Amino acid sequence: MKYKNIREEELKNKVGQDLFFAFDTTKIVGNIDFCVTHKNKSSHQVPLFETPSLLWAEAKRGTFDMLTMVTQLVLTVGKARTFDKFLPPAFLGAFDSEKIGFVPYNAISDIFSMNDFNWNVTPSNHETKEFAIVKERIEQTLRKNHYVYNFEKDKEQLQFFIKNNIAKTTQDAKIAIDKNNFVSIYLRWLEHVKPCIDLKDWDKVKGVVLDRDFYLADLFVDDKGTSTIDDDVPLDKELFVVFRNGHYEIQNSDLKGFIDTGVNAIAIKDKATYEQFWKKYKRPPLEKFRDYINNRRDLLVPQDIRERRGAFFTPQKWVGLSQQYIADVLGDDWQDEYYVWDCAAGTGNLLLGLHNSYNIWASTLDQSDVNTMHDSIASGASLLLKKHVFQFDFLNDDFSKLPQGLQDIINDEEKRKKLVIYINPPYAEASSRDTVVGKGENKSSVATKSRVYGDFSNIVGTATRELFAQFFLRIYRDLPNVKLASFSTLKYISSQNFFKFKEYFKAEYLKGFICQADTFDNVKGKFPIGFLIWNTENKVKINKIVCDIFEENYLGQKSFYSFEKNIFIINWLRNFYDKKNERIAYLRMQGTDMQNNQGVFFTNNPTDNDLLKKLTTNITKNNVV
Repeated sequence: MKYKNIREEELKNKVGQDLFFAFDTTKIVGNIDFCVTHKNKSSHQVPLFETPSLLWAEAKRGTFDMLTMVTQLVLTVGKARTFDKFLPPAFLGAFDSEKIGFVPYNAISDIFSMNDFNWNVTPSNHETKEFAIVKERIEQTLRKNHYVYNFEKDKEQLQFFIKNNIAKTTQDAKIAIDKNNFVSIYLRWLEHVKPCIDLKDWDKVKGVVLDRDFYLADLFVDDKGTSTIDDDVPLDKELFVVFRNGHYEIQNSDLKGFIDTGVNAIAIKDKATYEQFWKKYKRPPLEKFRDYINNRRDLLVPQDIRERRGAFFTPQKWVGLSQQYIADVLGDDWQDEYYVWDCAAGTGNLLLGLHNSYNIWASTLDQSDVNTMHDSIASGASLLLKKHVFQFDFLNDDFSKLPQGLQDIINDEEKRKKLVIYINPPYAEASSRDTVVGKGENKSSVATKSRVYGDFSNIVGTATRELFAQFFLRIYRDLPNVKLASFSTLKYISSQNFFKFKEYFKAEYLKGFICQADTFDNVKGKFPIGFLIWNTENKVKINKIVCDIFEENYLGQKSFYSFEKNIFIINWLRNFYDKKNERIAYLRMQGTDMQNNQGVFFTNNPTDNDLLKKLTTNITKNNVV
């Protein structure tokens, strides 16, 4: 096994072939250099979650000390919060041209819970103070827990370690549950675990016990059953439901009459699904989060309240993920350090999971939506403050109409820098001056008669026909230097119609992800919706952004580019025109830019109109490939 004087990509390939030939080393995990998983023996086997990793490793050409390589890997994992998107591995590792080393993931996983730490540094920059902090913190751990082998001198010992540790490992490394993700995990629990609970009539027990009581019983389980908040106070004295001996037990005597078995127990009818779900998370939560989670169980809003009108407009899995991304950028304590204003709040579901009521503001166009949020507040289902929820037409009204507390924030330059505009605005587009098609019903003249449209139509052109763009424009102009965290289409990144918009709107891209549009209520199109976070204080021209891709799980990354004016796909296509050879079909296209997948296709029967408007070109044996 000689790996000197070869490039890094070749090094990774050879290590995979020579040492991990019995495993799968092709999986791409975020920005991790090298990943090892078990081979999937059955092509028909589809797990509930992704195949667990056995090893994540840093790879370096040449020779480096193990501590430096592992430190870079830890910063890479922490910066991208890779452990939130993938099941963490049993081992972290690193290798260069002469050696490879391993360290158990759980020996250093507490590093990722460090408070007041800037994870946004470049991991490969070994000169930053953050690199030094992490390096110092893990040095003692590595002395006790790491295993290093020289490829040549320790060949047999290395193979023995892989066979008896990597190959036989169990998936002990799981996602830690903390104050930022316990609500989003609850929403996933409702989807996967609640149907496994053998309680025939949930409606009968409503008001006596809630979904969240079963979730909390699950959450505080350790190897001995339901855990404790601390050594002195048994948690099972505070819960309506506890989990013991593989089933739930009811603590509330008022509930006993609702259980058909006549005993104080409720079984799990699908144990495989239940166990597979909890393989992803480490229970119970870390001790420093247990009191918080128990005291803030009110954040776990009852399902029937959340399902009120509009409550699932932004799917809860994307709500939870978006809040995690904000935490990634602004820090775990961001809700205590920043103010939040959802100025397109609807019925407020985007704000579910946020806990600092005094720092949250919600406004919406329709008074009926305000009434719905006020009803939720009165019932205890929402933690928002009533005086912080109000009717406001963001595209027309003057800021003097805002509550005084919010005015104080936006009129103070330093406080305004701590304001996060967190929104899922309408994606409506005005196809003419009289019509706009919205997410749900058609809303006549909304886009072209707003005050913002009038202010900006001559500055940024046709981009003002998009309602979400109007929100962005007013935020950028009238709320300078705020953080903007918004769901929207990606038109403002890559569309030619947004050329003037990008000349005006300049901001630093911080982080984001994309998901499928048709996962949102009332959206049927097959296009990406992005959740992107911007710092509008830093004026950076948008040229390229890189987004994480999610369906049920993380799928990888995709880049979006901003092209210059007057560069069209048709310019590229002209290189392949073939008017001499025999036509085997027509390529039907959509004007000068072939971006509409409904209007681009092969056909042998183009319409007369397509031929007249030159919306076709010839497909021949020479250009089809």
